[in-house]
Amino acid sequence: MEFKALIMDEAQLQRSLARIAHEIIEKNNGASEVCLLGIKRRGIPMAAALAENIRKFEGISVPVGHIDISLYRDDLTELDEQAVTSDCVIPVNLKNYKVILVDDVIFTGRTVRAAIEAVFSFGRPKAIQLAVLVDRGHRELPIRPDYVGKNMPTSKNEMVAVMFDEFDHETCVKLYTL
Repeated sequence: MEFKALIMDEAQLQRSLARIAHEIIEKNNGASEVCLLGIKRRGIPMAAALAENIRKFEGISVPVGHIDISLYRDDLTELDEQAVTSDCVIPVNLKNYKVILVDDVIFTGRTVRAAIEAVFSFGRPKAIQLAVLVDRGHRELPIRPDYVGKNMPTSKNEMVAVMFDEFDHETCVKLYTL
């Protein structure tokens, strides 16, 4: 991979997360019925940041959990004979909440499809919405995010890397050429 461009620095990324939090509050008439579920891996710190922003803006703490979609992928046999999964953390009874799936990048839509299937294995929420930091296009399924930090058309030979301190020792979004 070859570095191509810095798409968002830490300040820009944080502003996008603040804006998405405001949009979540507006669309849902507050956040009292909202539950955030980060899609493993980088959706987890993103969900935590959104929850912190909602707490600052609304004064309430929304439930935050995470899901591992490994067992729900449609390409499971292509990846490995035995799926590796960690436990999902679902902090509430989903039927009482609007679940917002949180992921760093949406590309083909297959991860989101798997995440929706995972959510339904834990119950039926009032609604499911999707928040992503970067929408890079190239959808293979009819899935569209409700909240987007940045729309960034890319070519298929490019990769968008969202980085968080927890994993990467920096917080930013970078574009690479494969």
